[in-house]
Amino acid sequence: MAKEGRESAGGIDGIAAAASAARRRGPPPLDAWNPPFCGDIDMRIAADGTWFYQNSPIGRPALVRLFASVLKKEGERHVLVTPVEKVGIRVDDAPFVAVAMAVEQRNGLRTLVFRTNVDDEVTCDAEHPLRFVPQPGDEVPAPYIRVRGDLQAKVARAVFYDLVALGEEREVDGRMMFGVASAGIFFSLATMESLADSLEDGI
Repeated sequence: MAKEGRESAGGIDGIAAAASAARRRGPPPLDAWNPPFCGDIDMRIAADGTWFYQNSPIGRPALVRLFASVLKKEGERHVLVTPVEKVGIRVDDAPFVAVAMAVEQRNGLRTLVFRTNVDDEVTCDAEHPLRFVPQPGDEVPAPYIRVRGDLQAKVARAVFYDLVALGEEREVDGRMMFGVASAGIFFSLATMESLADSLEDGI
């Protein structure tokens, strides 16, 4: 087994080749693959969704999408998985960023559909919920949406403003909450009291 910080046997070219071969047969069945863990490689996903290898940004979007297709989260660790090996990478925040949002009517319900920076389309529903996470030094919690498995996309700031514009007030467990509805589910952002305090502070 490789030690932490050591490159995988095939390097990123080997990972890319194995991932590409697997994708030609359909979506990679990550949960069915159980290869040995070969240590960490010098790959990082920055908070803005940029992928880096050995401190240099990966400039080919197709290659980023390829790596993203074999990305998985196991516990607190993010890994790239192929049929023959598994390697760890660093993720500064969420591995993906939701960069666009569309509002659709599905089965008579307003439904929010997000697009990520790697071109995944994610429908906000029970399987792909929105969650709002408090941020240090920021009065407004940051929104995240589940993409697949335990992988999340952070909603970009511009998209967050569009999300807030769709917000409404509802009573949840006896408290008045501000949030957004999608696919018949209400996702609470904040209590009306805390939201009013934030607005008074100029947030």
